[in-house]
Amino acid sequence: MVFSPWADLTLSGDSLTGKADVDPALTAKGLQIRARDYLGETDPATPLASSVFADLTGLAPLLIQVGSHEILLDDAVRLAARAAAHDVAVELQVWPQVPHVFQGFAALLDDADAALTSATVFTRAHRPAG
Repeated sequence: MVFSPWADLTLSGDSLTGKADVDPALTAKGLQIRARDYLGETDPATPLASSVFADLTGLAPLLIQVGSHEILLDDAVRLAARAAAHDVAVELQVWPQVPHVFQGFAALLDDADAALTSATVFTRAHRPAG
């Protein structure tokens, strides 16, 4: 499972600008700096850095949770589509009006608690037998 994934270091998702006014945690400029710090001279479109460009064939079932108020929303949606295109069982959960990695606020936010409960159910349903 992934929470609020940054899956496109090329920063090509429309939500980078479309959600900028409602994301209290991240900025496109900040991500640009961190991508350069992480990648150095490596192409940000390399599949090992940006999973939206990767061959995800054979990946275990995937749960993606993301808030509707974050600039990485399109990364999550595109990652889910990429996984589905490679025959990966994927569940995308977009939680309305919550910020980046809102699950960390489970003690304060009912949606965060519900998201973690959902993640637990998903994990139990997809754990290997044994």
